[in-house]
Order: sequence, then structure tokens, then C-alpha cells
Amino acid sequence: VHVEESGGGSVQPGGSLELSCRVSGLTLNHYVVGWFRQAPGKEREGVGCISGYGSTRYPSSLKRQFTIAQDNTKTTLRINSTKPEDTATFYCAARTEYSSPGYCALETADYMYWGPGAQVTVSS
Repeated sequence: VHVEESGGGSVQPGGSLELSCRVSGLTLNHYVVGWFRQAPGKEREGVGCISGYGSTRYPSSLKRQFTIAQDNTKTTLRINSTKPEDTATFYCAARTEYSSPGYCALETADYMYWGPGAQVTVSS
């Protein structure tokens, strides 16, 4: 299984940025994708996930800032209203679907396959 992010970079405060994740080696529509971020000196935290059915889930504190979408080739994470504290390495992770196929998790321990990460820097 191979997972790879793309689209990282620099953005000004109040802007938006979209990251993409491509997963190979898992059956389309039968795997879960999670997005995580890790700021310097902090724990890695989940910012959203999407099930094979297309159901999304976000932490309540971040629900309006991140949007996940998926098509047949990639999963995207859109970051809106960027703030300097959003500066972090963003990771895409994948796993096979749960017994409840509409479910996805926001915990790092649930994911088997990880991309190398994409740096996002928010500054003026």
C-alpha cells in the first residue's frame, strides 16, 4: 500500500489551501482515509476522515475549517480561514474499512498506512 500527499506550501492568514492524497494498493470505496496534522512540539491530531461510503467526520472544534472530499483518484483536504497556528505537517493515512463501512476514525492508532507528510506554513 502506498499513500502520498501533495499540495502543501505557504499561505497567508485568512486564505485557503487544498491538499491531495493518493492511495494505491487498497480497493476503491473499501478503505478509509484520515487527515492529521502535527505542529512542532505537539501531538499528531486528527482533523477529519472519510469512509469508503463517503461519510465524513471532523472534530467538533475544527468542523468548519476543514473539508474532505473524494473522487475515484484522490482524497482532498481543504483548509479554510487559515491561521498561523495551522502551520504544521499534514499527514494522510489509510486503512481498510471497518465492519461498519460508513464509519471512520480520528485516532492515529486506527490507521495502518501513512504518507510522508506535507508541510503547510501560514504566515504573512
